[in-house]
Parts: sequence; structure tokens; C-alpha cells
Amino acid sequence: MPTNFSLEVNIIGQTKLERGLGLKEAAAINMIDMVGIGPFIVIPLVIQDMNGPQALFAWILGAMLAFADGFIWAELGAAMPEAGGSYVFLREIYGPKSWGRLFSFLFIWQTIIQAPLVVASGSIGFSQYLTYLVPLSPVGQKIVSGTVVIILVILLYRKIQTIGKITILLWIGVIGTILWLIFGGVTHFNPHLAFDLPGDNFSFSFLFFAGLGTASVKTIYTYLGYYNVCHLGSEIKEPGKNIPRSIFISISGIAVLYLLMNLSVLGVVPWREAARSEFIMSTFIEKIYGSAAANFVTVLILWIAFSSLFAVLLGYSRIPYAAAIDGSFFRVFGKVHPTKHFPYASLLILGGFGFIFSLLFRLKDVISAILAMRIIVQFIAQAAGIMIIHKSKPKEFFPYKMFLYPIPALIAIVVWIGLFLSTGFYFALGGTGMMVLGTIIYLFRSYKKGDWPFTKRRG
Repeated sequence: MPTNFSLEVNIIGQTKLERGLGLKEAAAINMIDMVGIGPFIVIPLVIQDMNGPQALFAWILGAMLAFADGFIWAELGAAMPEAGGSYVFLREIYGPKSWGRLFSFLFIWQTIIQAPLVVASGSIGFSQYLTYLVPLSPVGQKIVSGTVVIILVILLYRKIQTIGKITILLWIGVIGTILWLIFGGVTHFNPHLAFDLPGDNFSFSFLFFAGLGTASVKTIYTYLGYYNVCHLGSEIKEPGKNIPRSIFISISGIAVLYLLMNLSVLGVVPWREAARSEFIMSTFIEKIYGSAAANFVTVLILWIAFSSLFAVLLGYSRIPYAAAIDGSFFRVFGKVHPTKHFPYASLLILGGFGFIFSLLFRLKDVISAILAMRIIVQFIAQAAGIMIIHKSKPKEFFPYKMFLYPIPALIAIVVWIGLFLSTGFYFALGGTGMMVLGTIIYLFRSYKKGDWPFTKRRG
């Protein structure tokens, strides 16, 4: 296979996607995907799990895992820069005519379920955070969350070049808000509050590591998105360079901002109070500048939440599209707008499910459920797969090569397994069950069509 891996022919007969995103747009898409409502919701939860300011360890561990896993995405994204990301990676790693068909199908299977859940969770979080400003009944919150999804679809229904310009505007608001929060914390920092350890000390005991595992499930959730650019691979200029660079720029930038933001909070709000706060950043700003500023920062946080959902739905809409043009999923998902050149059917369908889910589900426990579903097929299978494809492909296949290969991949596998178990018994069981159900559906579908592993029936 050539280094410049490309699906040049769209078998649906539709217009190809355009490579219209440069490095700054790619990094911005990743970063606004990573920073959604998540960190502002989980900061108190992580402090609870770690029982004090040692919660910073969970944020550091999350960043380390993101870097280790980022090497995998950088290699695969640069080598196979096409729409769909993991769908293409898993198919090619495990064989497009054998196990790769199963793994790529399972990825699409879990995406169709969890992608709208991710969108719904963000829109529900948006509506809940809005209650700091406007009292809303449960019905009112549902109306707001559903409306958010509709607005997202309307904004994304346009050419990728326009999407890139909107992304930069959203990115400015995201980074500007976080920098203001950090500035407020630095200028009002109280080290006695920030390092007020429970009992004046703590030990690296079993309880510490158990809490670290549970807390890290939440922190890694806030880092997810550093790979979004891979889902948009066929729309990235110079993907062999820009995909790896955008991944590491986004991880580095967000890791620094998260650590500084958490230190800022701990240096202003006593950690016992922070652990109980439902609107931690609004509480944080209120202590520094008063209630009017707290209201303003709440508006900015809602901007961040909306921006993240914008990037999330943009990336996810390209995954079923990639499977459809490959002939492995419903053909309707492969339709491309004749003049705007984007997969409009996939966007509308995922957005529609996201809208329905935003009206049906609660935010509680969604984080663990989403991770439990994704870890098995997407993260662990890719981390193991990078070592498989290294043996089957020449060095020229990889425009970007992992630093200290294969150590980052091995670290990622071990940590992902630990995080999967840390999601809890029921979520881990549920995630495994969904993959088993997907396998059964794949086998039934393949048997009817005469595809692998029932190919011989055709003879």
C-alpha cells in the first residue's frame, strides 16, 4: 500500500470531500473538542474521589495517557489520512477481508450508539449549567438541551472552509476564557488553601490508587478529543505533517491549561467546599470578583460547552460516512452535499439521534458509560494494532514515526485496561455486552451476505 493512503473513489458516486483545513484549524478543532463542559463538571468530582488537592495527580495521569495514546493516533492518522479515523485504522490493521471487517464494524456499532450520547451529554450539561443564570424546570432544561443540538446541526450544515473559520472564532472564546480563569487564580492564589492536604499528609496506599483510578476515568474524559482531527483526515491539508502536529499541540496546550486551572481553583476555593460545588468555576470567580463576574464567566463556560459539541458532532459525522462509502454500512450515510461537499446525511442522522437522546437521558453516569463502550474496540485494539501494522508495513508507510516505539503503545494498553476496570463492574459488563451484541449482529449480517468469515458459502 502506498504511503499516501487514499480512498480516491467514492463508491456511492458522490462528490469527494475537500482538504480545506490547515494546522491551526486542525489544532483548534481538537482543542475545542477537548475542552467542553466536562472539566467544569468533573473538577469537584475528581476532588471528591481523591479527597483533597492531590486530585492534581489524576489530571497529570490523564495527560500522560493522552500523550501515550496520542503517539498511536499520530502514526495512524498520518499514514491513513481519510474520513472515519478509527474505522479505517482498524480495517487496515486487522485486514480488510478478515478480522478488520469485524473490528471496523464494531467501531461503527459503538459509534452509532455512543456518539449521539456524547452530544446529548454535552447538551444536557449545557442546560444544567445554564440554571446558574436562569431557573429552569426539568422540562425547560430538556427544551434547552434539544435546542442546542438543533443549532449545532444548522451551524455544521456548510462547507468545510466555513467550518474552519467558525472553529477559529469558537477557539478564541475557549482559550480566552480559560486564560482569564487562570489569571484570576494566579493573582489571588493562596498556597495554604492549594496544598491543604487532609490530615497534613497522605500516603500512596491502596485507597489512594483506587481513588486515582476512579478519578482518572473522569479526567481522561476531559482530555478526549485530541484525535478528532483523524476523523477528518480526508479534509486536512498536508496530513502527514499536520495531523501529528495538531494532536501534540492540542494535548500539550490543554494539559498545561487544565493543571493551571485546577491549581487556580484550589488556591482560591477551599477543596472541601470545591468538592461540593455544582458550579465550581462560577463559585471560583464569585469569590474573586463578585456575582456579576460569576454570571459573566458562566456565559463563557456555556460558550465553551457549545464549542466543544460543535467539534464533537463535526468529527463523528465523518465516521459512518467512511463506512458507507466503503460498502460496510448503510448507503444513506455516504451521501455528500453536491455543492457544499460534506456528508450531510450522516450529520443529520447523528444530530437527530443526539436530539432524541438529549430529551430522554440524564447526565448522571454518562461519562463512565461512554468510556466503557469505547475503550475495548477503539483504544485498546488500536494500541495493540499499531504493533501489528508495524510488522506488516514498510517504514515508508509511516510519514510520522512514534517516539520510543513501542513503549507508548504498551503504556496505553496497560492504562486503558486499568481505566476500563475502574469504570465499575456494571459499566464494564455493559460495555463488554454491547461489543458481544455487535459481534452477533455482524456475524448474522455476514452470514446473510456471504462475507467474512462465511465467504466460502459463495462458492
